[in-house]
Amino acid sequence: MGGEWVLTLALGESKSSFNMEKAVCNHGFFMMAPNRWSPSAKTLQRPLRLADGASSVTVSISHSPLHSHLLYIRVLLQSPSKGLSLSDSNAILEQVGRMLRITERDERDVREFQKVHPQAKERGFGRVFRSPSLFEDAVKSILLCNCSWARTLKMAEALCKLQFEVTENHVHTIRRTTSSTSNKDLKRKRAKSKASTDDDDSQIVGNFPNAREIASLDNSYFLEKYTPILGYRAKHILSLAKDFESGKLNGLEEAEKAAEEVLHHEEMIMIMKNIRGFGPFVCANVLMCIRIYENVPADSETIRHLQQVHARKNCNKKTIQKEVKEIYDKYAPFQCLAYWMELLEYYEDKFGKLSELPESSYKTISGSRLKFDH
Repeated sequence: MGGEWVLTLALGESKSSFNMEKAVCNHGFFMMAPNRWSPSAKTLQRPLRLADGASSVTVSISHSPLHSHLLYIRVLLQSPSKGLSLSDSNAILEQVGRMLRITERDERDVREFQKVHPQAKERGFGRVFRSPSLFEDAVKSILLCNCSWARTLKMAEALCKLQFEVTENHVHTIRRTTSSTSNKDLKRKRAKSKASTDDDDSQIVGNFPNAREIASLDNSYFLEKYTPILGYRAKHILSLAKDFESGKLNGLEEAEKAAEEVLHHEEMIMIMKNIRGFGPFVCANVLMCIRIYENVPADSETIRHLQQVHARKNCNKKTIQKEVKEIYDKYAPFQCLAYWMELLEYYEDKFGKLSELPESSYKTISGSRLKFDH
């Protein structure tokens, strides 16, 4: 029988500008596994990593109704007597702070953006939801490319199922699947493992895999099993995991940690251009996740948006970058935030508040939206 351990995270300077609902439900990432948003409780639930980077626990994050300066983080533990170590608690708090952008630097960005775009303050916009890790942000940005939103959601779910298999010590079986175990047998094993948690609706099966978990898998197994699900993205994700794990991409992580320094997006783009699967769309999304907001992630949805909202009827793939600059450069260095706020407003006018939608409706949000990222 498990138990619950409660952590609190002080909002500090973010207290006056922070709204849990608006901080989470403003980017498609919040709809992607393993995230689960509860519209009624205004609570975000998902697995987070402990300090060892391998173990995960399920947490529920909510804004205290009685203490507006605090977030409550309820941690579900398998053993109630064990509790959480200080290092594990700090690891969880750091991941929550990253997802919800609760740092002094993030708060400065919110305030500075709202100065150049007064409507953002009226709407309480300035934080764009992201993942607990840069690696998860990068992989999910790849999953956004060249496919429907419904398929993107399915691909994220598939990767979380993979992570569950890895952590359940199935790797030795999985690696032999093509030669000694049928796909039907493997599905039965996974179903049996999952059944042990089905009696608890709050349990999330599988975290999002980290770089080490993917990089440690047998290459042929991963590509053979996940290419049908992920398409060409499978080889890019495998390559990305190996690059992160080898330290080849330390520059990206160092850029994110340079909270007090001015980050130059040109330098970051040069690093990203050498990453397999990182076209302009993925680069712009990842830059946004490390607090560089100068690049608008341009895709077919951006063309649609400029045609409908900004009356740029002739906007196309060839002219999009020029027209984006003409419209959004007045908000520099927060062009991406200005665009994202408009896009969010468009979706909510069309579908209703994203924070109030049932999970079953997520796949309908952007229909057949495609991202040209080659």
